Amino acid sequence: MKKALVMGASGGIGFAIVSELAARGIQVVAFARGKEKLQALFENYPNVSIFPGDVFNEEHVRKASDGIDVMFHAISFPYQEWEETHIQCIHTIINVAQTQQAKIALVDNIYAYGRQSSIVTEETIKEPHTKKGKIRLAMENELKASSVPSLIVHMPDLYGPNAENTILNETLKSVISNKKANFVGHMHVAREFLYTFDGAKAIVELALRSDTYNQNWNVPAVHPITGEQLVEIIRDITGYKKKVRTVSNAMIGILALFSPFMKEMKEMMYLTEEPVILNGAKYESVIGTLPQTSYQEGLQQTLLWLKKRR
Repeated sequence: MKKALVMGASGGIGFAIVSELAARGIQVVAFARGKEKLQALFENYPNVSIFPGDVFNEEHVRKASDGIDVMFHAISFPYQEWEETHIQCIHTIINVAQTQQAKIALVDNIYAYGRQSSIVTEETIKEPHTKKGKIRLAMENELKASSVPSLIVHMPDLYGPNAENTILNETLKSVISNKKANFVGHMHVAREFLYTFDGAKAIVELALRSDTYNQNWNVPAVHPITGEQLVEIIRDITGYKKKVRTVSNAMIGILALFSPFMKEMKEMMYLTEEPVILNGAKYESVIGTLPQTSYQEGLQQTLLWLKKRR
């Protein structure tokens, strides 16, 4: 890979993927809607050019894709817009990739797996029971039905520098402001939170190889962790002493009566009580040791980022 396009480059995982590609000396086109944020993030990055554009404008995507080898799809949309956006977006990316003879690396989540009673491998049957899980599976099927070589990389909940639209960020930004913080989900249930730069290292490593395409890959976090344990680490790093409130499924249900976003959030709250835990054995058998930053280090770097941007 000599040149790559990262779509959704101004988001948390997109930012990490651009950073990882640039660090490896690969030419990167950072694509997102907002010019100012792209400039702020990447103005001092070697090997990175920015391209502000609309993913639903195929001509924008085509121009941004000139000469690229791999298109990294790291675009996120607000929950309430998923039905109108995600399938249209994947169609545009597939069309452009076919024209450019490029490959696609999709950053996927765990929603398509649905409810699972044990740790999931790439062979686990996907039976999503939620609307958003069915949309993610439809995206996967669109890629597999196309002629474009693709990677589908499943990652759990993310956190890290610039990862603003994440559940854990809601907790961390209150900690930095020394305000009473919220934690979404049961404090005693162990879930996975993947540091974005670990996810980026893994997907770039997969994208650089020729024997990894047209497959699914799981990239788990360093280990599952409870909210209680996370808060303990955060307090150790920051000295934060205020109470952390639990935002329960029932509370989200009440808010869902008044908020379209919370109505969509309610559907996914089962994951805070019945977490999907990923098995990364396939990656380790083919590629090697998974990138695994400790929660202590990952949270320290994330909090430092937030503090600098206050």
